Amino acid sequence: MARGHENLIPFNKRTEVEQRKIASAGGKASGEARRKKADFRKTLNALLTAEIDSPEWSPVLEALGLDSTLESAVNAAMIMKAVKGDVRAYEAIAKYSGQSEKTDTDQEEQQIRMAASKAKMGFDDDEEVEDDGFLDALNGSAGTDWEEWEENEQEDEETDI
Repeated sequence: MARGHENLIPFNKRTEVEQRKIASAGGKASGEARRKKADFRKTLNALLTAEIDSPEWSPVLEALGLDSTLESAVNAAMIMKAVKGDVRAYEAIAKYSGQSEKTDTDQEEQQIRMAASKAKMGFDDDEEVEDDGFLDALNGSAGTDWEEWEENEQEDEETDI
């Protein structure tokens, strides 16, 4: 009797039709997962920006000049927990307010390592790159290249008929 993996057929050993069918199913599943995540984000953002009329939070938020939304109330509640000594709340606030866990010494060491790495590879931050006009030439030719491609496509379609 076969045990689980012994009866599996490697992807590259399958027929082209089977590979296409599997890839198509994977693409559809991936698209569905992305749509679900996007819908979740939209719903969450709609809820967070919804106005609240809370006797507990509205006066406090308005006194601070903030909108009386769920987002503001959640942030204020997290700050209140941090003030009361909740270290996890403090860490979350620090993380999302743009503060770094790294000390100034850590950041200086990182800059030194990056400079040494660039020097080893032959890059110099102070060195100005001379504009050789390549990007301008590329931008200028891109429009005509596209037009030529479209003309060729139309000619190919006409000869196929």
